[in-house]
Amino acid sequence: MSTAPLLEVCDLQVAFRSGRHALAPAVKGVSFTVPRNRTVALVGESGSGKSVTALAAMGLLAADAAVIAPASRIVFDGVDVLALDAGRRRALCGKDIAMIFQEPMSSLNPVLTVGYQIAEVLVRHLRLRGRAVRERVLALLEEVGIPEPARRIDAYPHELSGGQQQRVMIAMAIACAPRLLIADEPTTALDVTVQKQIMELIKRLQHAHGMAVLFITHDLALVADIADDVIVMRDGVVREAGPARDVLTQPRDPYTRALLQCRPPIDARPLRLPVIADVMEGRAPVTVQRPARTPTGGIVLRADQLSKSFTVRDGWFRKREFPAVSNVSFALERGTTLGVVGESGCGKSTLGLTLMQLHRATGGTVLFDGRDVRQVPLQEFRRRMQIVFQNPYASLNPRFTVEQILLEPMQLHGIGANDAERTRMAQALLEKVGLPRAALQRWPHEFSGGQRQRIAIARCLALQPDVLVCDESVSALDVSVQAQVLNLLLDLQQEYGLSYIFISHDLSVVRYMADHVMVMRRGEVVEQGEAETLYRRPEHPYTQALLAAVPGAAPAG
Repeated sequence: MSTAPLLEVCDLQVAFRSGRHALAPAVKGVSFTVPRNRTVALVGESGSGKSVTALAAMGLLAADAAVIAPASRIVFDGVDVLALDAGRRRALCGKDIAMIFQEPMSSLNPVLTVGYQIAEVLVRHLRLRGRAVRERVLALLEEVGIPEPARRIDAYPHELSGGQQQRVMIAMAIACAPRLLIADEPTTALDVTVQKQIMELIKRLQHAHGMAVLFITHDLALVADIADDVIVMRDGVVREAGPARDVLTQPRDPYTRALLQCRPPIDARPLRLPVIADVMEGRAPVTVQRPARTPTGGIVLRADQLSKSFTVRDGWFRKREFPAVSNVSFALERGTTLGVVGESGCGKSTLGLTLMQLHRATGGTVLFDGRDVRQVPLQEFRRRMQIVFQNPYASLNPRFTVEQILLEPMQLHGIGANDAERTRMAQALLEKVGLPRAALQRWPHEFSGGQRQRIAIARCLALQPDVLVCDESVSALDVSVQAQVLNLLLDLQQEYGLSYIFISHDLSVVRYMADHVMVMRRGEVVEQGEAETLYRRPEHPYTQALLAAVPGAAPAG
């Protein structure tokens, strides 16, 4: 067996055309190797160049947009893939090199069954036909842990959960027994339990098939569970590389140390989370712990036996009720944070939308400041209770400037005497969330994800609300940007006395933010209590399982 690396990336330089003649460099002379039968983690924030590196190896960069320097080489088992023509590259990358993409719903064809899409790989590269194709697809679905493969083979992507969709993508990737598997953020936005299952599945398949794995992520906490070696990238260059144990326990580069320190710890609540600039500039981390809040303002929001059901079709003529939230009760004290955690489909987002009256409750009551929300004038309720949605790219109107985005709610609710005063208020809001006043004249697409989320928060603050519902509002952000937004939310809570309902599947984030935690499963509350007590001594087996699945956490219970 050859001892040479399976994949060698040598002086890779990739730039994108940003104008008629201008080039914007994305990868600047990156070199690394992926040994046979080992897992190498490529780590960095969005924009670091890690995904561009993987796409260059797969030949998926658009030729009219990306320019790869002539000196760059990507060598797979002795073959320079950059020198291959399109046909030979396609044959190599479909069979011997496979890739799992970050967002399965965007990668799977919504109008084709999952079985057909897996079969397409087998027909094209292995020339299988007829009954052999279906049998192989069923075997692959069973291997990646899809329940009832004989039934799921004819399902469409939207009929599967996010974790099952990702398992289908893995089945497609391993269909031809590739020697190199590239996994590009395969667990982003998945629940901790599903994330753990996907990580264990990749490890099991690697050992079973003798694959090398290039695992791309922005979360160093995941790396310890899967990688043999780690490469840390920033701004298109490699900042640090070495064995995973050395990089994670004794990082040499300040940027690596910053990535490790930005993630909220599961066992502590410092006053502030460090951000990249803090570590890079040598500022000492804050070690003072945040004391538990002592509420003094009474109950601002109370739910009693709140329920929400949806009507779904069951055949051509029958309908049935599907309970999404069942008999949920809680009390949110003014100036505090209620964390709502659980896996996808547990009802936590439906709960938030029902509280916001964006869904009509089918049972129970909600009291806002002592009044039934159905009796509170909608205009008043909309001003005093706001929501920050999960996706900062979809929640802002792309045809509005930032100024229009911030002024519109003020105009609708009569805040400010005139547009000049409202503009001054909008400028102050931008400064409050850490953006320059000049950002008012820019468009949403000109901002990063973290900056867009700050604009969304500023839009909520424009109405001076009492309660802010944060629905997975940091789940799509890099850990460093996530730390900035969490610090901002705590600062705003301290300054304005805001009350938060913080919905998330990330238990580390909820532990950092919440005073009181409510755990949901299948629409019901299985456990709730003070955050400190619940995290240290979880009583329900489901809560214990969630905590045990957190990367790097000791088993709970």
